[in-house]
Amino acid sequence: MFFLDHLTESVKQIAVDAGAVIMDVYKDEASFKVTKKKDDSPLTIADERANTVICAGLKRLTPNIPIISEENKEIAYKKRKRFIFAWLVDPVDGTKEFIKRNGEFTVNIALLYRGKTIFGVVYVPVTKELFWGMKGKGAFVAVGKRKPKQLKAPKFTMQDQGLSVVCSRSHLNEETATFIKQLKRPKKVSKGSSLKFLILAQGGAHVYPRLAPTMEWDTGAAQIVLEEAGGKVINVETEEPLGYNKENLRNPHFVAYGNVQ
Repeated sequence: MFFLDHLTESVKQIAVDAGAVIMDVYKDEASFKVTKKKDDSPLTIADERANTVICAGLKRLTPNIPIISEENKEIAYKKRKRFIFAWLVDPVDGTKEFIKRNGEFTVNIALLYRGKTIFGVVYVPVTKELFWGMKGKGAFVAVGKRKPKQLKAPKFTMQDQGLSVVCSRSHLNEETATFIKQLKRPKKVSKGSSLKFLILAQGGAHVYPRLAPTMEWDTGAAQIVLEEAGGKVINVETEEPLGYNKENLRNPHFVAYGNVQ
């Protein structure tokens, strides 16, 4: 996948450009209008504008690679299943957090190869943190113009006491509570959006059980960042890494781990 080296800087810039558009809306209360999609999930003008920036940028960069985006018209699986490469995009991951104005939302752009994430960029517009990971090349974070730092999640075991468990700010169900009770003196850490994966990659927490619905674009970009930092994201039913471009774009229940031994 040598061509990825030539895409990295351009995709990072596309994510930053989308973040700038998002922040224009975030700072302008007159533009801060919320509508509902067919599934009753929230949609803001920031989602739409960021999606336009990302899709236009990716089409210029790789005109022959299709784009699967939360905000685009759904592509039939009959066509999608033939994709070898595909971009997977969530222009504003954490729209609920965006609406709450707590800063915990991200721009997610991932590249899939035969149903696996091989490259991902996650940008945090409020803090200007830019995360990226590439299969076999490591995971990194940079803030603004600062020098990138490689991410290496610290080692731990599930028998350790005081493990930090990442929980969603918007979702905490009975199944998740049961998972947490099995741990020894766990500590709960609340985060929104794909930041839950990134805190594991940085060593700020150890495990993130997601025993509730998510979509592929919520997880694809951050998964490769976490994996390249030493972590993993496991389907609880198959015990295999989370896969992508399935017939149903809804994720199965999963558990994301830092560098568990």
